Amino acid sequence: MVQRRDHPDGATYLGKGKVREVVETAAALDADMLIFDDELTPAQGRNLEEIAGVNPLAERGLKIIDRTALILDIFAQHARSAEGKLQVELAQLNYRLPRLRGWGEVLSRLGGGIGTRGPGETALEAERRAILRRIQRVKKDLEDLERTRKIKRKRRAKTGAPVVALVGYTNAGKSTLLRGLTDAGVLVEDRLFSTLDPTTRKLDLPQGSSVLLTDTVGFVRKLPHELVEAFRSTLEEVSQAALLIHVVDASRDPERQIGAVNGVLKEIEATDKPALIVLNKVDLLSEVEMDKLRGRYPEAVFTAAESARGLDDLLDALSDHLSRLRVEVRLEIPFQRGDLVARVHETGEVVSETYDSTGTQMVARIARQSLTEFQEFVSSGPDPT
Repeated sequence: MVQRRDHPDGATYLGKGKVREVVETAAALDADMLIFDDELTPAQGRNLEEIAGVNPLAERGLKIIDRTALILDIFAQHARSAEGKLQVELAQLNYRLPRLRGWGEVLSRLGGGIGTRGPGETALEAERRAILRRIQRVKKDLEDLERTRKIKRKRRAKTGAPVVALVGYTNAGKSTLLRGLTDAGVLVEDRLFSTLDPTTRKLDLPQGSSVLLTDTVGFVRKLPHELVEAFRSTLEEVSQAALLIHVVDASRDPERQIGAVNGVLKEIEATDKPALIVLNKVDLLSEVEMDKLRGRYPEAVFTAAESARGLDDLLDALSDHLSRLRVEVRLEIPFQRGDLVARVHETGEVVSETYDSTGTQMVARIARQSLTEFQEFVSSGPDPT
């Protein structure tokens, strides 16, 4: 049900009359839950429960949740790794803390000892303290896991292979693309947020170089702030990437998805990253719809990852985009540094390779961030800065 308003009602989100209409409709349909497509304030939640006649201690009744609670619940169901579970728990705790409320004196405990007076500590205060302690513990555990993640990032950086991150709206087909390109054994399901933990796989490009391709958590319109904060360490995989592959479900309002993803990228300060738009699931479109999208996104790559359609075009486009991020240099590498020659082949694109009495003469395109490793052997070429 929809109500058009200039702004949400501060007390009940919808107008009181509309709320009663919604509650009556829910009762007539024998519904047991109302989900509001926005985040409700604690006061709005309490007022709505009072209007709906909700008894929090009853097993049955009309339950009221908001968009954030729904998304957190879905995330909780799909968390598999220790880090994913901790991140979801932290988001849930931060969401729950301002929404605590007491159930009356029946749940209070009297103060003990001599000279105490009054009702003592209420269950509300005790639960608040318990949540705050748990938040601190979860943050500490996540910091420990983040140190491990940083070590892994450093190891990947030493390979010199650029990192490419798959980003996109939830259920756009990122995991299917990762599996199609790299044969990665990742979970692929037609449901929201089936991927919470980043997966990184090596991808060999047609011209011989390699990249590290990372799948990330799916974004969504109005992604809860608690989730962005809790998953910040995971989302850093995006900010560390040299290039983003922005996967869009072409059959499901592409502009809206792109806007939602760009909003999250802005929140994690990754809007400056170069991006390659991939319009996926084009097998669900008519030719007329395809022509419209070609006109709107002339540089996009069109794929149907489930049937491997367009993956070769994607690899060519990926190679082309990465080549723009590289600088061409001429290297003179002595014969005793054969390890560096191998590194150039592994991390860059070799244009030419010859030999003379001094060593190996190479012309190669190398990522700017990797130039320092070879700076000593650069003989001529563009200024790397």
